[in-house]
Amino acid sequence: MNITVLGCGALGQIWLTALGFHGHNIQGWLKTNKSQLNIVLIDLIGNENHLQFSANNSSHLAKSDLLIVTLKAWQVSVGVQGLLPQLRTDCGIILLHNGFGTQEELPALTQPLIIGNTTHAAYSKEEKIYYVSRGITRIGPGNNQAQQSSAIAKVLHTALPPVIWHQDVMASIWMKLAVNAVINPLTTVYSCRNGELIHYLQKIKLICYEIALVMTYEGHQIYDQCLLLYVKQIILRTKNNISSMLQDIQAKRKSEIDYITGYILQRACIHGLDIPENRRLFELIKKKEANYIKN
Repeated sequence: MNITVLGCGALGQIWLTALGFHGHNIQGWLKTNKSQLNIVLIDLIGNENHLQFSANNSSHLAKSDLLIVTLKAWQVSVGVQGLLPQLRTDCGIILLHNGFGTQEELPALTQPLIIGNTTHAAYSKEEKIYYVSRGITRIGPGNNQAQQSSAIAKVLHTALPPVIWHQDVMASIWMKLAVNAVINPLTTVYSCRNGELIHYLQKIKLICYEIALVMTYEGHQIYDQCLLLYVKQIILRTKNNISSMLQDIQAKRKSEIDYITGYILQRACIHGLDIPENRRLFELIKKKEANYIKN
């Protein structure tokens, strides 16, 4: 399959490597004008792998069967729209990023749009990518054209399992969004690894109560205690991980808070709900960003 990966950060390079290893004709699409991408990947058992992929090849893009988008959420709309004129009308577009709401910023697409999330964890340090834990990727149709696109899940599953197709993927997206809305901002506020959040369970309980309320109004009913238990499990399972939001703030980059807690706040407002704990977290992260991001 001809595949282009748009957004070649840590996660994008994991997908590039996995798909390339399984024989797909794959390239990266970079914001810099380079014709190749050199990757140094430290895999799960500590081996250092040196790989090279082509990049920014317009001919490859024009014949791509699949565009995998692993940009930060706030980059997605501009990034995808910039490539749309060059894509085939049947080229599947997969959005894999933290948060939600980017598909609402895109124009009506002729291409199949697939939305989802992944829990694979990786980070970049000193020009090396460290793949730190396996995860699960869940995807499903984001528009009518993608209703019959489940075969793509099988392709991805072969390269980087497990990949699960959900005909209704929104419940899965909301669960991942809920976890992100707890772990990402709290680890950033307390400047800690995921596992240290176990000391802030009372705060987490309040956040989960509010998110469960919004999820119920969104049609995804969940008891706050069940959500709390699930979040605790993820915290313990990823206890050594550094959240992507904390990495962004430490590196003085724009975070994805607008598409995580910000999206939940938007939905709460639509339903007339007040969620003060989440609003306070949102404001704290925006204040941190304001220290180095100038409008």
